[in-house]
Amino acid sequence: MSGAKIGMIGLGVMGRNLVLNIADHGFSAIGIDSDSAKVEALIKEGSGKTVSATTDSKKFIEGLARPRSILMLVPAGPAVDNVIREYLPLLSPGDLLIDAGNSHFKDTDRRSQELANQKIHFFGMGVSGGEEGARLGPSLMPGGPREAFDQIEPVLKAIAAKVNDRPCVSYLGPGSAGHYVKMVHNGIEYGIMQLISETYDLLHRGLKLSSDELSQVYADWNRSELSSYLLEITSQVFLKADEKTGKRLVEMVLDVARQKGTGKWTSQDAMDIQVPVPTIDAAVAMRDLTAYDRERKRAAMNLPGPKPEFSGDRKVFIENLKSGFYAAMIVTYAQGLSLLKKASETLQRLGYVLPDGRALFDDVSFRVGDGTKTA
Repeated sequence: MSGAKIGMIGLGVMGRNLVLNIADHGFSAIGIDSDSAKVEALIKEGSGKTVSATTDSKKFIEGLARPRSILMLVPAGPAVDNVIREYLPLLSPGDLLIDAGNSHFKDTDRRSQELANQKIHFFGMGVSGGEEGARLGPSLMPGGPREAFDQIEPVLKAIAAKVNDRPCVSYLGPGSAGHYVKMVHNGIEYGIMQLISETYDLLHRGLKLSSDELSQVYADWNRSELSSYLLEITSQVFLKADEKTGKRLVEMVLDVARQKGTGKWTSQDAMDIQVPVPTIDAAVAMRDLTAYDRERKRAAMNLPGPKPEFSGDRKVFIENLKSGFYAAMIVTYAQGLSLLKKASETLQRLGYVLPDGRALFDDVSFRVGDGTKTA
């Protein structure tokens, strides 16, 4: 296939699903990966669609229409720089490279400037929704040169998730605006996940609810104004069985969490520009604390603490806990949106505005329950 509208570097699950999503919406796409098995998987799943794939970088570049638009879905960090170094000699002025991973926004600014000197457009684009979102409709957060966005806008609007017939994608501004918004998006998510874990602790250790009862509580909450993807999957987690023991998996896994860095970066930049985000800060700290599992176990042997007991009305407790969680969730969103507002004001003072004069991030919105809060 020649003249593909979009190229994809990296054919893991996310990359493959995005390619198939692009093809489903009438745009031709070509993918590349050093792993021939991933190439074959895309070719097989994309059979009958305007999709091709290869392990050969020259064939990949030759298979793209000009100006070329290329998405990268590779791990953040040195891998992104390695891909840029590999493909830069094969590109032409006016081509567009899009980093769709979770790169630090300062790295995106650096890469944007380096590639601009070579007359190559560079985008940092946040992608939210996971594997299912990539296949059926993600939320997209692009930032970079406006003229480059015009080049790719029809594709992004077509493949993005839709809310009230409006695509979940908007041009967010130059440089690293897209990756900055994704960073804050993830920071908010850190905060909400921590809040969910604290409600779980109160329900599990406090009310002694079983996994089945916990699943029902979160399912009920998800049918209310709290409706969200995180609560939906939380309700499902409690029903997942461990394949080896048959016990509920949530009772078998270690209480140790990891992070990819975006939550930490949110806290760091908030401190740099002096915006308080205490819920997000606490969530990052709690993830760090889980890594000290050996120390926590030793401390628990000597400091057992009081045994939680509850003798009140369980239904009233659960309803009050739901209200408290809702309030805390809104506060978490407010912290993240305040950070975006301050970042926008900071960039405005440096002369960064959108072509129509609006501040950066004016179109950023996050779904809260059954409504939408906009910065």
